[in-house]
Amino acid sequence: MQPVFKPHSVHQQDLFPLNLNDLIPENHSARLIDSVVEQLEISEIISQFKGGGRSSYHPKMLLKILFYGYLNNTYSSRKLARAVKENIYFMWLSGGLQPDFRTINDFRGKKLKGNIEKLFSQVVLMMVDLELISLERQFIDGTKIEANAHKYSFVWKKAVEKHKDRLQGKIDAVLADIGQAIESDIMHTDNQTDTKVDSKKLEEKIHEINQSEKKQKLSKQQNKSLQKLEKEQLVKLKEYEKHLEILGDRNSYSKTDTDATFMRMKEDHMGNGQLKAGYNIQISTENQIITHYSTHQTSTDFTTLKTHLEGFKSNYGKQSAKVIADAGYGSEENYQLLEDKEIDFFVPYNMYRIEETRKHKNNLFHAQNLFHNNEQDFLVCPMGQQMPRIFTKKSKTTTGFEQYHSVYEALNCAGCPLRGQCFKAKGNRRIEINHNLQRLKFKARENLESELGREIYSKRCIEPEPVFGNIKQNKGFKRFTLTKTAKVNTEFGLIAIAHNFSKWIAKIRLGNFNLIFDLVEALEKFIED
Repeated sequence: MQPVFKPHSVHQQDLFPLNLNDLIPENHSARLIDSVVEQLEISEIISQFKGGGRSSYHPKMLLKILFYGYLNNTYSSRKLARAVKENIYFMWLSGGLQPDFRTINDFRGKKLKGNIEKLFSQVVLMMVDLELISLERQFIDGTKIEANAHKYSFVWKKAVEKHKDRLQGKIDAVLADIGQAIESDIMHTDNQTDTKVDSKKLEEKIHEINQSEKKQKLSKQQNKSLQKLEKEQLVKLKEYEKHLEILGDRNSYSKTDTDATFMRMKEDHMGNGQLKAGYNIQISTENQIITHYSTHQTSTDFTTLKTHLEGFKSNYGKQSAKVIADAGYGSEENYQLLEDKEIDFFVPYNMYRIEETRKHKNNLFHAQNLFHNNEQDFLVCPMGQQMPRIFTKKSKTTTGFEQYHSVYEALNCAGCPLRGQCFKAKGNRRIEINHNLQRLKFKARENLESELGREIYSKRCIEPEPVFGNIKQNKGFKRFTLTKTAKVNTEFGLIAIAHNFSKWIAKIRLGNFNLIFDLVEALEKFIED
C-alpha cells in the first residue's frame, strides 16, 4: 500500500489569506499583553510625539512588542525588529506593522525614559484588583547587575586625588617661581591658608602673567615652564576635576558608562573577586511578584532603603504595613526610618544570629550583657563596680545620619582578678554604647521572635531571591544593554513587567481565574478607579 501525504505548498492555496487572530490561543500570553496594554494610560508618552509630517507608530503597539519580547527573553532591538516580520505572535501584536530596530530602540531609550515607572505601577495595580497581591507587605532585597561597560575602563577616586595632589604641587612650585621672578602677588590665592588653585583660577593667573609687562623678566626656563603649565598641566588639572565631579560620593566609575560604579559581583567565573562596572538593583516583592524596583549606584544595600521606600509611596500613594529584609539592611538609620514611618519591620542586624547563641548570652563580660542603670546612667561590671558615663560621642555615617555613643569608664580596674577575662587594654575599661541602636535592636529582635515574625521572615528566602534567580538564570538577563542610570532603570522596568506577566500567566494556566472574564472585569474596575 502506498503512503498518503497531506498536501502542502508554499504558494497560495486559499482564496482568502489566513487570519492571524485565529492562530493565537485564547489564553496565550500575547492576548494578556494586548488586553493590558490597551488599558494603560500613556498620555505623557503620547505628548512626546510631535504632530505634522509622516505618521508615527502608536506607542501602545511598540509597548506590546517590547513587553512580549522581554517576556520571551528577546532584548535586542534588532532581534525584535526581525521578530515582527517572522513570528506570528509579534506580527499579531504589531497589527502587521514592521518598525525597524532604530524605531524600537529610540522608543525604549528615549520615550520610555521617566515613564516606565508609571506603566509598571499600573500593571501592578491591575494585579492588586485581581487579588494576586495586596501591597501590604514588602520583601526587599537587592542584586548587582553588570553594566554595558568595558571592565577595564575604571576611574578610581583615590588614584585621581593622588595624581591631582601631585600635579598641584608642581603647579604651586611653578607659580611661586614665576611670581618671585616678576615680583608680583598675582600668584597667591585669596585664602592664604590654602595654596591650591582650581583650573578656573589657574587659567586666570596664566592670562594675567601673559598680559603682564614684567613677563620679559622671565628666564628661558621659566617661559618653558609657563608654556607647559598652560598646554599640559592646566589641561590635566581640568581632567582630574572632571573625574571628581563625575565621581561625586562614589569611589569609582566607568569611562564607557559614567553612571556605573565598580562593584563586586557574585557571578565571578574567575573566582578572583574581580570588580565589574554595574548597578545595584533593589526590588520589593509579594507572592514573588515585583511590586517596586529602584536603581542605585552604591554597592551597599543599607544605603538604598530610604530612596526605595520613598519611590514605593510615590507610585502607590501609600506605604506597606510591613517590611521584610535581610541583615544587610539592619542599621540604626534604617530602623529609625521604619519606626518613624510606623512600619512594622522584620529586619535582623549583623550580630542577631550570634547573639542568639548560648555562648554569647553566657558571656558576662560582653558590653550588651552588663547591667545598665537607666536613672543614674551607669553600667555595672561583673565585679559589681560602677562604670559612670564620662561623655557622649557624636558621629556621622556615610549618608550623614547622626549617631550618639555614650562612653562609660570603670573607676579602678587595677588588681581586679577578672581583668584578664574582661579586657586586655591598658588603664581602666571603657565601653561605648549607642542606646538608641540598642533600643531599636531590641524592637527588631522582638518582632522577629514573635509568632507573626517567624512566619513572615521564613518566607523571605522564597520571595525576592527566586525572583532574581528567574531574571538572571531563566531569562538570562545578567548584563544591561543600555547605558546611564535613566535608561538602565527603563530596561529593568521592562524586565520587571515581563516577570510579572510570567507570574500572571502562570496563575491563568493553573486555573486560578479565567483570562477573559476575570481580566475584563478587573480592567473595567481599574479604569473606573
